[in-house]
Amino acid sequence: MRPRVTKTAWTPIATPPGADRMTKRAHQKFKRKERDFYATPESAVLPLLRFLPSLVRVDEPCAGEGDLIRHLERHGVNVITSGDIKDGMDALEIKSTPADMFVTNPPWSRPVLHKLIDHLSKIAPTWMLLDADWMHTRQSAPHMSRCRKIISVGRVSWFGKNVGFDNCVWQLFDITRDANEKIQFVGRQPKKEK
Repeated sequence: MRPRVTKTAWTPIATPPGADRMTKRAHQKFKRKERDFYATPESAVLPLLRFLPSLVRVDEPCAGEGDLIRHLERHGVNVITSGDIKDGMDALEIKSTPADMFVTNPPWSRPVLHKLIDHLSKIAPTWMLLDADWMHTRQSAPHMSRCRKIISVGRVSWFGKNVGFDNCVWQLFDITRDANEKIQFVGRQPKKEK
């Protein structure tokens, strides 16, 4: 027999130092960063690499401080152009790209994110690093018709060794996707034994 639990008033636990920097989207719990700027950790990039065609030319339209670019280039990906709104280059104003595709960790603010998905995927196939929960929401429905592939990343820690709260995925959006084509899902790879 299970012990009886008495309902008591909930007492919040003190917020650990740095907790306001642990998640990209829990703005109800933690202070959100200006322009939704969260540097992309290399661990979030690794699952994507094997799905990028060899010799692909990439445009990073929400480059921030260039972390994603550095990780891609370190692994042999040719990033030929990039920009960021902080430098006066608004991704929503891009008319064309010399690149084969966009690869970006965009702002997760929903109104901006949805506009970016619609806009960029009309120009070129677009890989976006997103919170995994987004694809399960009603608000994602109008955009999922453009989604071709989903690659599981797992938990992402946006600031060093802190534990992350966000389960993330890379999603490939492409306006040329046939409506009858099934979305390809790639789960997490098992850890390699040392």
